[in-house]
Amino acid sequence: MPETAPSRTLRRRATGLAVAGTALVLAVPAQATALTGQATAASADPVSVLKFTAKERKDALAYWTPARMTAVGKSVDLGPTGPKAKPWRGPTLKTVGRLFFVNASGADTWCTATAVKSANRSAVMTAAHCVRRGSSPYNTNMSMVFVPAYHKGRTPYGAFAVRQAATPRTWETDSRNDMAALTVGTDKNGKKLTDVVGGTPLAFNRPVGGTVSALGYSATRPQRGEELLRCTGTAKKEDGQQAISCDMSGGSSGGPWLADFDATTGKGGVLVSVNSALDSLTPTKMFGEVWKTTAKKVYDRAQGR
Repeated sequence: MPETAPSRTLRRRATGLAVAGTALVLAVPAQATALTGQATAASADPVSVLKFTAKERKDALAYWTPARMTAVGKSVDLGPTGPKAKPWRGPTLKTVGRLFFVNASGADTWCTATAVKSANRSAVMTAAHCVRRGSSPYNTNMSMVFVPAYHKGRTPYGAFAVRQAATPRTWETDSRNDMAALTVGTDKNGKKLTDVVGGTPLAFNRPVGGTVSALGYSATRPQRGEELLRCTGTAKKEDGQQAISCDMSGGSSGGPWLADFDATTGKGGVLVSVNSALDSLTPTKMFGEVWKTTAKKVYDRAQGR
């Protein structure tokens, strides 16, 4: 993802590629020459895991100052916010936040992510392309920090550095199944994520259909990633995925699809997918994966099972 902002990490479904940016730079470390037996063992695991050391997590938290978080939104403009995406004006959604990171090309960027119920009280769901480039095992993102309930420069519940990011192996090797589950560290007071903000329940193997609310920190103006936007639509099956009517753009990548969501109270939502791809350069439709067995395995890896 060579984009200058995460807003541009939301893939265009027609091509499966990032929208814009410089040429890809492949970073192939010495490990690429691993023994065949080791490579085979890794490929047999349906889940691919990226880990961050304690020092890397500390450095990430130091790197993502409030000023840097605000500045990254000013670095990209994806045009006016469309008529279907409305600013969220309801109660604060504590579990939804911005996921800041440095992409594989070294540029500051962001996605959207959601804290979910989990055994270790530390799991977050987002899109796989917010973690690594598809079909490119060695192009991974760095300095990943989740900020729940981010709003106009404010971080009311602090920041949580990502210590592990799990994606389907099929994403790493073949750009398929665009979802990811993160495991975050504690906050500056030593508290676990869902002890601070709660966790959204999630569902796997749920039939596609019904009304869905999709949320995200789109890089369209005037919000430019500083406010949460929401689309509402009826989920329908399409080409092996599910789709709703929505014109959010990049930066909303990884944002939650909530079924059974009460917009008046901001409660009752069940996470059934995340924002993955758009239908065109002038989007009218948002796509998300249908979460099945592999998605559950990715989530279980993040929650420590």
